[in-house]
Amino acid sequence: MTAQLAQIGNEVRQSHACLTVVGAGPGDIELITLKAIKVLRTADVILYDALVNEELLEYAPQAECIFVGKRKGCYAYQQAQINELIVRRAKSHGHVVRLKGGDPFVFGRGAEEMEYAAAHGLEVGMVPGISSSLSVPAYQNIPVTKRGAAESFWVITGTTKEHKLSEDVALAAKSSATVVILMGMSKLPQIVELFKSEGKSETPIAIIQNGTREDEKVGIGTIQTIEQIVSEKLLTNPAIIIIGEVVRHRELLLKAKLEFGSDENVGLSAVETAKSN
Repeated sequence: MTAQLAQIGNEVRQSHACLTVVGAGPGDIELITLKAIKVLRTADVILYDALVNEELLEYAPQAECIFVGKRKGCYAYQQAQINELIVRRAKSHGHVVRLKGGDPFVFGRGAEEMEYAAAHGLEVGMVPGISSSLSVPAYQNIPVTKRGAAESFWVITGTTKEHKLSEDVALAAKSSATVVILMGMSKLPQIVELFKSEGKSETPIAIIQNGTREDEKVGIGTIQTIEQIVSEKLLTNPAIIIIGEVVRHRELLLKAKLEFGSDENVGLSAVETAKSN
């Protein structure tokens, strides 16, 4: 009888085996969607990445939580192992949530994992997240578009799967668009040289480490000066690089504060504003 009940339970779990890929947002725990929280509360297993704020796991006290990210180049699991783990846990436990930083469809490999899961009989779903490529600059009062400064923006991975700088960076350097580069800190010298070769040594650039988190660090300069600033401020990964005239918007707000004294919080990041209130 016990064996029969166990078999029935296993069949029920397999019939409900599913994967939901969920965007956790850029780091601030309040920048996760209500839908994402609802999904976390129904999870049986959560597989989460290094850029996910672990406080979010408190929304799923009933779930088994497994860290599958990488830190400083060390992988807890290779991608093939993560794919297999998703399928195994879904068939043994039921609902697997794959929790990823930012938005899972912006360099998050969410699409690949969904394809693998669907090919192995799982129901799949996706909850978008707030992408760090937009929200991290915004928290420092840097818009990615602004009338008169940028009519478009590029979001580019700094490092391809071959561990090389994306060729799209060279194309973007020729444009007047805002350029947002993720995972590009190790390639910063190459990025700087590309923009210098296009005569853009004085183009503003911002580098934001641990964006939207309490330990956020910011470096603002030009293409000519940014490497020295990075060295002085000890900026490193995880960080986002923003290049373009829109970076000046942050400075304009700071000047407005000093010249007109309009609001004591003008020019502060959202995190700083929250702390000052």
